[in-house]
Amino acid sequence: MNTAQLIDYFSKYLPLKPQETEALISRVKERRIKRRQFILQENDVCQHITFVLSGCFKMYGVDAKGKEHNLQFAAENDWIVDFASLYKEKPSKLYIEAIEPSVILQIFRDDLYYLYDNHTVFNRNFRIMVENKYIELQNRVLQNISSTGQERYEAFLEQYPVLSNRLPNTQIASYLGITPEFLSKIRADRKLK
Repeated sequence: MNTAQLIDYFSKYLPLKPQETEALISRVKERRIKRRQFILQENDVCQHITFVLSGCFKMYGVDAKGKEHNLQFAAENDWIVDFASLYKEKPSKLYIEAIEPSVILQIFRDDLYYLYDNHTVFNRNFRIMVENKYIELQNRVLQNISSTGQERYEAFLEQYPVLSNRLPNTQIASYLGITPEFLSKIRADRKLK
């Protein structure tokens, strides 16, 4: 199992001691995911937190008309999870789907709680990760209520620099809340500058 990336991720915040590394490795499951395969579907209860080793995922909701609305992307060295479903143990309103073939590491809820309770470094490291995700969400909400499509696209490029060439316009446009045609215009205008 390839856990070096995960250990490196934690080292950015609070490095792990050997016994903490061992506890983490013993509670992580590696999975290979096919393109378009779900790791969470609406009405399922989210059972795990997912770290992406390779590949890309989207988390989205579907409105009453059947239209998808992308909320988050996660590629290499990033996390994806429906926190509301995971922590409240309630059915999810979201989907998490692989956009590319992917390799992931998952920590199930009970194992996550074990790490929190028995190794305080994980409580702190995961809190930092959740705080960073919350900041991203706040910024996104502010952008959606006060920024132009162009400004939202620039913010997307800043947040997800490696994904702009990996994702189709339809996925990025869904995230930005604009049409794919308008996104094509924004991209064309940006190239002219």
